[in-house]
Amino acid sequence: MKHYVVVITGASGSVYGLRAVEQLLTSGHTVSLVATPTGAEVMAYETGLRLPETSAKETVLRFLDLPPDAPLRVVPDNDMFDAVASGSSSVDGVIVVPASMGFVASVAAGLGSDLAERAADVALKERRPLVLVPRETPLNLIHLRNMTSLAEAGAIIVPAMPAFYQRPETLDDMVNFVVGKALDVLGVEHELYPRWRE
Repeated sequence: MKHYVVVITGASGSVYGLRAVEQLLTSGHTVSLVATPTGAEVMAYETGLRLPETSAKETVLRFLDLPPDAPLRVVPDNDMFDAVASGSSSVDGVIVVPASMGFVASVAAGLGSDLAERAADVALKERRPLVLVPRETPLNLIHLRNMTSLAEAGAIIVPAMPAFYQRPETLDDMVNFVVGKALDVLGVEHELYPRWRE
């Protein structure tokens, strides 16, 4: 069992982050979920899931229809004393899904002003997998340069671009493809979408 950090930022597409949490938990991994303040607002708007200050873990697990003893931690973004803020913590990877362009810029600049940014920065400095799933279009030159800087530093960029060769029939199929591609680069086994020619 591995430990992953899932960060949900303020870009549209919080359903991607929630599906990643769900899949990692059902695959037997431990998840620390960090939502930025704007990420929590967008998630509430898009999905109806509001993170309360207390019992956030139970709220998320109920929303995802997962057992109450699933190994999930919901950590406030302002808790800079949490274990995932340290390079000595046992984190196997960080996935930022969705990744807003503001978040990408902050991490590319080396900022660590909150727990979400710090967790991403720690992944880079410790040479652990950092997967960013940007959900923005169109991209301007600054966005592209920031993502290039992060890729050069070791991050893996997995844009939220669903494919159609698997002939998706539902929105869930499209979400599953994007999340599956992000989990692929982390080496997490899943059956979220059919493989080409398999």
